[in-house]
Amino acid sequence: MLAKPFDKAFNDKGWLFEIKWDGYRAIADLRHKEPLFYSRNGISFLSKFNNVVQDFEKQKQQMILDGEIVAYNHQGKPDFQLLQQIMDHPEIPVVYQVFDLLWLNGHSTEELPLLQRKELLKDALTETDTIHYCDHISERGIDFFEQMKKLELEGMVAKRTGSLYLENHRTSDWLKIKFTNTDEAIICGFTEPRGSRESFGALILGQYINGELIYCGHTGTGFTRTSLKQLYQKLQQLIIKKPPFETTPKTNMPVTWVKPELVCEIKYSEITNDGIFRHPVFMGIREDKEPEEVKNPAHHIIQSKKSQTMKAKASAKKTETSGTDKEITLNRHIVKLTNMDKIYFPKDRITKGDVIDYYQSIAEYILPYLKNRPLSLNRFPNGIEKQGFYQKDAGDHIPDWIETTKVYSESNDKYIDYIYCNDKAALAYLNNLGCIDLNPWNSSLPDLEHPDYLVLDLDPSARNTFDEVIETALQVNEVLKAIRIKGYCKTSGSTGIHIYIPMGGNYDFDQVKDFAHILMKQVNEKLPEITTLERSLQKRDSNKIYLDYLQNRTGQTLASAYSLRPKQGASVSMPLDWEELKPGVKPTDFNIHNAPERVKEKGDLFKPVLGKGIDMMKALEALQDTD
Repeated sequence: MLAKPFDKAFNDKGWLFEIKWDGYRAIADLRHKEPLFYSRNGISFLSKFNNVVQDFEKQKQQMILDGEIVAYNHQGKPDFQLLQQIMDHPEIPVVYQVFDLLWLNGHSTEELPLLQRKELLKDALTETDTIHYCDHISERGIDFFEQMKKLELEGMVAKRTGSLYLENHRTSDWLKIKFTNTDEAIICGFTEPRGSRESFGALILGQYINGELIYCGHTGTGFTRTSLKQLYQKLQQLIIKKPPFETTPKTNMPVTWVKPELVCEIKYSEITNDGIFRHPVFMGIREDKEPEEVKNPAHHIIQSKKSQTMKAKASAKKTETSGTDKEITLNRHIVKLTNMDKIYFPKDRITKGDVIDYYQSIAEYILPYLKNRPLSLNRFPNGIEKQGFYQKDAGDHIPDWIETTKVYSESNDKYIDYIYCNDKAALAYLNNLGCIDLNPWNSSLPDLEHPDYLVLDLDPSARNTFDEVIETALQVNEVLKAIRIKGYCKTSGSTGIHIYIPMGGNYDFDQVKDFAHILMKQVNEKLPEITTLERSLQKRDSNKIYLDYLQNRTGQTLASAYSLRPKQGASVSMPLDWEELKPGVKPTDFNIHNAPERVKEKGDLFKPVLGKGIDMMKALEALQDTD
């Protein structure tokens, strides 16, 4: 979860206030025997901050923690520049300041209010020399801010006490208030050194504005002899012939241009009217930031370049903000689409724009399976190889035309505002958020207590072949045929197969789940060598396919028919005729490239799933007759 910049401290009963640490933001995933410790962009910190990692062994609970890695100087103050030297100087004191808890002993805590998360964190965390609980004060933000100023710290973070944790989301529930002007910039080149200076003279800096890399100044101060040499070595590997800017800036010294891949943090006095940093000082490399993140249009309100002004005017006329950003009108709603050329599937070179185009082309087929159904949003805003996250609550920042429904959650003792997707506009909006796959409930409004269909989910282990999954699916079909029920199968788009049975909203979730359990028992009896009903991963045979009937519970979701999946190859969860399901078929046979043509040719094979439901009593009687 990210914080928005704010200009001044305040007092408020509904807020708490924490120190703003000047370090690397880091997630610690302590759910398994081997910990994960990584930055916002997925870079592992396991080897770099070994002292912290060793103390993870002292934690008694299974948790996912959010915090900041902070290095301390001789005066005991946080020093961001020291973090750069940690590999060469492991003696530098480093502390993981933990301020949030995302998961505890089998349960997500993201939908609990912040104050409750922090109370759980304080009880669950075992503090050590390198792992500290980040405390807070309530209500008195102005006094706290003044205290931070006296201590010469970077500032403070204000957080609404009732705020939920929204991953990768910058919201007004978290605000950062700083004393000094700091920002990130992309290193785009370097000048030749003067006099006795070695390596390079100054760094040429840039930031993204509306998708275009724009020059924002240069810095030649803030370096030590060691940091100069180390950075120069990194830059040597990134040298290119042409400047990465569309409009090349004027410089007093010859410039060697580099690929715009390294992000640095700078300190500065102010920003000029044409968007140039004044007196920038190099603070260090930001390994935890991607270049695409370095954009701050608020710093560039006035653009002196005529080309920029002309582009802005042209964009306003066309309702397009840049070559990769645009606004389209769907279902009488204006949908803003951003970073259309962002790569979502790196190995397949498939972009966000390609994903949006796919869903628009398949909309008439997929929308019936999304209509009036709450969605769990599985978001990959930076593509499938970067950290994704789940989101259930719509939040406060959605357009007013996006439809939502409030559903009470007993486990969280609160109402969750779910988005549902009924038209092309909502579909494009969700894709733009990074929703590569779409995961609806089994039930639909207005009656969320009675599912429209039953799902039999065949979930293989890593050791099962897809041919074994096909064999199991065909056995499911034999069980269904024996009791005169028609089932409809689709690939999951990943490693499994889903078989749906229409229920017509005639039975509640418990009844449907129990019936699914009975059916899966029949399948397990026929194929005991390759299938299991064991729910626990620890107890489950690692060579067997899990026959998952528990997908038939309130609030469970699965990838919709015709949904893309965030997997290499951009596979699609594709409905099949039973005759097509034979050994040799692979999930990647159906993908973003061929799915639209196939569906136009075959039609909607899944349509009966939303039709008249089966008579479950008759099916149970038929099952008894087969025993």
